[in-house]
Amino acid sequence: MPDRRFKDSQALPAGLACLGLGVVLAIVVATGAPDGFDRAVGEPLVVSSGPFYHLARWVETAFEFLPFLIYTLILVVALAVKGYRRAAIWAMGVSVASLAVNQGLKHLIDRPRPSWQVDPGPTYSGLAFPSGHSLHAAVFFGITASLALIFIRKAPLRRLLVTVSVLLAAAIATDRLILGRHHVTDVVGGLLIGAGLVLVGFALYSPLPVSHAINARPLVQTVPTGRRLHVVLNPIKVESVGQFQAIVTAMAVEAGWNEPVWHLTEPDDSGTGMAAAASVAGADLVMVCGGDGTVREVCAELAGTGIPVGIIPAGTGNLLARNLAIPLYLRAAIDVALTGQDRAVDMVEVSGDGMDDSHFLVMAGMGFDAAIMDGVNEDLKKRVGWIAYVLSALKALMFPAVKVQISVDGGEFTKHRARTIVVGNVGTLTAGMPLLPDALIDDGLIDVVLLYPQRFWSWLPLAFRVLTKRPETDDLVNRMRGQSIVVRADRDTPRQLDGDTVGEGREMRMTCLHARLLVRVPR
Repeated sequence: MPDRRFKDSQALPAGLACLGLGVVLAIVVATGAPDGFDRAVGEPLVVSSGPFYHLARWVETAFEFLPFLIYTLILVVALAVKGYRRAAIWAMGVSVASLAVNQGLKHLIDRPRPSWQVDPGPTYSGLAFPSGHSLHAAVFFGITASLALIFIRKAPLRRLLVTVSVLLAAAIATDRLILGRHHVTDVVGGLLIGAGLVLVGFALYSPLPVSHAINARPLVQTVPTGRRLHVVLNPIKVESVGQFQAIVTAMAVEAGWNEPVWHLTEPDDSGTGMAAAASVAGADLVMVCGGDGTVREVCAELAGTGIPVGIIPAGTGNLLARNLAIPLYLRAAIDVALTGQDRAVDMVEVSGDGMDDSHFLVMAGMGFDAAIMDGVNEDLKKRVGWIAYVLSALKALMFPAVKVQISVDGGEFTKHRARTIVVGNVGTLTAGMPLLPDALIDDGLIDVVLLYPQRFWSWLPLAFRVLTKRPETDDLVNRMRGQSIVVRADRDTPRQLDGDTVGEGREMRMTCLHARLLVRVPR
């Protein structure tokens, strides 16, 4: 399950056990009892030359106190920027506690460094127990492994990050022995105490987000509403359907809703029929969990019904959720759906040659961006997520330019050349790029951007202009906006709606439907 976590009842005993073993080891070390064992085991492990020696020195330099401090600050800032403030506070708190515990134990035990260490110098002439490198490695990589278990959805990527964290902590601990910087018991003590601090910190202050509405005033209800909840779920987007259903049910009942009615999508129906069934059954809220395609189908069916949609982003792009500030962490998104406020947003109806009439909420595209979607390896996408889009983009980077004609609000067609044409209902599109900085999802308008990098290196100034939101338009970046847009290409060109390919064609006709859909957003 993407939001797996330790329970406090598990974390606290495990953490106290690790700390207890570390304290017992410290007491034994203070008596001098393990000195003979440490020499017998540790001295033969020392390497003073060759590739292992040079690798160990590199590891030592890369994970000194100052680099560890920098890594921790970067992690904390990244968590805070992403909106995971409790996780940032937890990571910083555990890290600060580890510094204090490390220094306190060193001076309390007052154990000298091993006499067999290699090139000690002034830096490694201090106290030995516990190993600071090992303790800080256990803390930092314990934090990263915990965060991966909590927030990373893709199981292969989550397992990779946890495995890398464990291996790096083990490598740093081994490095202390290869260079003879610490006794074996120093390293073991550092690992035990570091792991204990992470677990106890987790139990005392959970890094999991709390309800966004916990301190908000109750919403004023001008129209009486029921508490009938229906959930449309794409079952392949969650690791365990049963566990997800249990989480949603528990949170819904706690928030005052009835137990949800479940609708699972099928290969031949990605959400339209399920949304229709929920509407006919008199749902007061429909929650949809899936990728942008499933969300689009459900929202299109419920547009104009007055039934609010709660979006649980479980895809790769999750562009609508990102633009509406809906958190990507599943529990937090469920909380927003159950306790958030309704916002009326625009939809865009779209038609064209060789495609069924449809709608989109985020964007439509022709050219390079549609070629990316079409070229994504689905098996790779399931394993590594957005990285699959990056690889597809690299393959399609110089997608041939097309000649297009564009009409805005029924006006005359203007001629252009572009490698990609994106029509957006929101400002931030693929990969977090602010392609349409003036676009708003509830302004009754749709925005168009045409990108025409003529050479490979032209992508660099284009990316700079997009990221800095430069307003000027020219052949490289051109923007337009209106209530209706028609795009015509001179040849069959790949097309996509909200990340789903809809086949090649030469025309797309789009009209904005103002405030057609109610979506649950954070208060």
